[in-house]
Amino acid sequence: MADKSEKMKARLPRGLVDRGAEDIRAVEKMMATIRSVYELYGFEPVDQPLIEYTDALGKFLPDQDRPNEGVFSFQDDDDQWLSLRYDLTAPMARFVAENFERLPKPYRSYRSGWVFRNEKPGPGRFRQFMQFDADTVGTPGVAADAEMAMMMADVMEALGIKRGDYIIRVNNRKVLDGVLEAIGLGGDENAGRRLQVLRAIDKLDKFGPEGVKLLLGKGRWDGGKEGEGDFTKGAGLDEVQAAFIVAVVLHNQHVEAGLKNDVGKWNRVLEANPTAEAGFAELKEIEALVLAAGYGPDRIRIDPSVVRGLEYYTGPVYEAELLAEIPNEEGKIVRFGSVGGGGRYDGLVSRFRGEPVPATGFSIGVSRLMTALKNLGKLDTSDVIAPVVVLTMDKDTDSLGRYQKLVAELRAAGIRSEMYLGGAGMKAQLKYADRRGSPVAIIQGGDERAKGEVQIKDLIEGARMSAEIVDNAEWRAARPAQVTVAESDLVGEVKKILAAQAEERARGK
Repeated sequence: MADKSEKMKARLPRGLVDRGAEDIRAVEKMMATIRSVYELYGFEPVDQPLIEYTDALGKFLPDQDRPNEGVFSFQDDDDQWLSLRYDLTAPMARFVAENFERLPKPYRSYRSGWVFRNEKPGPGRFRQFMQFDADTVGTPGVAADAEMAMMMADVMEALGIKRGDYIIRVNNRKVLDGVLEAIGLGGDENAGRRLQVLRAIDKLDKFGPEGVKLLLGKGRWDGGKEGEGDFTKGAGLDEVQAAFIVAVVLHNQHVEAGLKNDVGKWNRVLEANPTAEAGFAELKEIEALVLAAGYGPDRIRIDPSVVRGLEYYTGPVYEAELLAEIPNEEGKIVRFGSVGGGGRYDGLVSRFRGEPVPATGFSIGVSRLMTALKNLGKLDTSDVIAPVVVLTMDKDTDSLGRYQKLVAELRAAGIRSEMYLGGAGMKAQLKYADRRGSPVAIIQGGDERAKGEVQIKDLIEGARMSAEIVDNAEWRAARPAQVTVAESDLVGEVKKILAAQAEERARGK
């Protein structure tokens, strides 16, 4: 007997989650709906591996303050560095560049899969999660960006989220780049600070204008006051610069009276900035295109506060946000926020080819969107029926063969079913079927086998009768919870019971 001290402790690594049948089925149902919208728009499925050469992922990683720059990396036997992908876009860019000559342009594709982040785990922040992307490569005009925003709106509605409960918000990184140039943060030497500023703006929904100002300035304590919680170092902007940025993203609101004049000077500088001017022009064109297609501001809206955290975006950026108030994991009613987003990344494919290759796309956070849909009651998986269980009353080979034949007949008729393969007796087998949520149990002992009969136990009706029916007359009038039929009638009788159960579910019983 093994020493108890040698027993290995079963433990899930931090930042990872196990998934059960209900979650898996809910995701598959949701993704089938998303896939149908992508296909409707003419996008084709494609897939890339989970592992790429590290240099192919580029310097656009999400968390550069961590070891391995936010990714999980290892060295191959030929001394090449490999990494688990941190999103689906960078591997797609590598694939397009490697197969550029044979692919149609524009190249419209979609893919789904796991991505990995070597980041500090926390509430809602996982090291492994699933994304579902759509991308168009080879379209220089913003018509492709407008189409992405429209497709995101169509996805939300296909999933049962009604208008008024979601919004697709659109901005342009050129506008934000113009803002940063206006305050003196242009040029390669300021790339790191620009990214800090963008990440700070991206926290607007979470921390509000005052919290963002702190992140733009000296920094912010997680607890809200000095010394409370962890400290996040800020971008080091002065008070006027920070106020100007917040004023731009909030449409010139929330500017303190004493800073209005100084902020106004920055605004005049911004108006003369060619980068920002190009960004504003593109936003105006996107707005015209979506309006012409019938997508009004109740579905797609221009919003200067949209940032998107990754550095590779070069033009329009967009975000799908749920406006409905939804219970979170703690049961508190909250505004759920972003469930996906994307933008234009004209430089990502170009890195491999040395020539301009325009591209745009968006990514849906599958787990986050699934949680929102489940809490909204939009992902019902009750139509998945647990398997019928054929009990094994006798364990000899002949008996097991008969049981297996019964299971095979049920499966041939399209009925989910299984033969009990454990070693327990009848009472424990019925408890197993109940725990599985099985609708029906099939019982055949020696006497039934000799007569060529089977007992069919309606577990759903049996549980209902046990819980609700106390009068003998009512019991006799109720649907029988157990019947005995000839083996040849097994499939027909099981189908009849399953149909009756389905009818009761439809009536809300």
